[in-house]
Amino acid sequence: MNIILLGLNHKTAPLEIREKLSGAASDETHPLREIMQIAGVREAFYLSTCNRTEVFFHVDEKPEETLGLLKAYLRKRGNFGAEDIDRYFYLHFDENALSHLFRVTSSLDSMVMGEPQILGQVKESYREAVDNDATGILLNKILHHAFRVAKRVRTETGIASHAVSVSYAAVELAKKIFGNLAGKTVILVGAGEMSELAARHLMQHGASRILIANRTFERSVQMADFFRGEAIRFEDLEKRLQEADIVITSTGAPNYVISQEMVASALHRRKNRLLFLIDIAVPRDIDPAAGQLDNVYLYNIDDLQDIVDENRNIRQLEAEKAEAIVADEVKRYWEWYNTLEVVPTIVSLKEKTEAIVRGELEKSSPWIQNLPEEERVHIEGLLSSVVNKILHDPIVGLKDKTIHRSAKPYIAAIKHLFKLEDEPSKKRSE
Repeated sequence: MNIILLGLNHKTAPLEIREKLSGAASDETHPLREIMQIAGVREAFYLSTCNRTEVFFHVDEKPEETLGLLKAYLRKRGNFGAEDIDRYFYLHFDENALSHLFRVTSSLDSMVMGEPQILGQVKESYREAVDNDATGILLNKILHHAFRVAKRVRTETGIASHAVSVSYAAVELAKKIFGNLAGKTVILVGAGEMSELAARHLMQHGASRILIANRTFERSVQMADFFRGEAIRFEDLEKRLQEADIVITSTGAPNYVISQEMVASALHRRKNRLLFLIDIAVPRDIDPAAGQLDNVYLYNIDDLQDIVDENRNIRQLEAEKAEAIVADEVKRYWEWYNTLEVVPTIVSLKEKTEAIVRGELEKSSPWIQNLPEEERVHIEGLLSSVVNKILHDPIVGLKDKTIHRSAKPYIAAIKHLFKLEDEPSKKRSE
């Protein structure tokens, strides 16, 4: 099938490597536009989140050459060294690529297993792929199948009920530092989905005051109204930073939005009272140097892994159920895909036999036309029935062979025996 997945994630690459490929791209500079220009790429899907960047693509007959070109492109885009691709990236083919994609979409490969955000991120990336004319029949089918797998996992297992998001893990870390969040003031920098989730968890765990800063002030106001917090202007963040006990950042900014100098100034104004900073953005929002200051505790997204590990045992049994669903759905997809090989042969076989029946009826037309209409219909039906019964076993046998991926010799045999003409080959994605 020549389906390939090339990517890196939080398990294979540290934050400073992952953030080289992260960040939103405009329609004009979207990676898919360049990936689709690589020789041999027929369809492609590009997923980029804070924890992973993956390219899922369908190639022509020479996958090694196309793969080499794609590696070169990613190396250039991320400004990687030649050894970084082999060191940090993983590679999957065909069934393994499908299994990986299904696991990712079902949140089985997430830092926080069971978190719901990844499904939305995959859907958004799929929309971008469609908008960039990067998908065809094959990848469209695969992505819709992946969404079905995710739905099955969430409805047939309890993995979602035990899931925690990255935002929740951040709040759990804050609770460990302070003991509890009662009476604490929190500043959320960024008003996206991650910040919304953090706000929900903070309110549930007793935070008394929430300030929200976002580049779009109207969005801060909306979110503040919903959570009964206070919207602050992004340009006022530096002078308001002193009010916070906890700062959680989750913006899409390409550069630091909180510098070491800003943190040092806030500490001085709050008389060196403890300041807890959680940076869950990729690229990072807070200058890592801020963590070197006294009475400052700075954690980034990779630091949340410890909290995730604590919940892993709880979710393990449900994860095993989910893995079984993924395996079943990979098998189902593969069976469907392999039927594509035999369908043209089956159609050709039926068309040829139907043409033979029509030809014989035309030869017998003079005496058939003299029969009552009821008898003519009966004869035509009888001939069709006989032909269908003769073809039944060969067709069923041919379909059955697709399950075991051994249909090609049987396709060749049927074409030879029935003298079926080969149709010009067509791309499956067209």
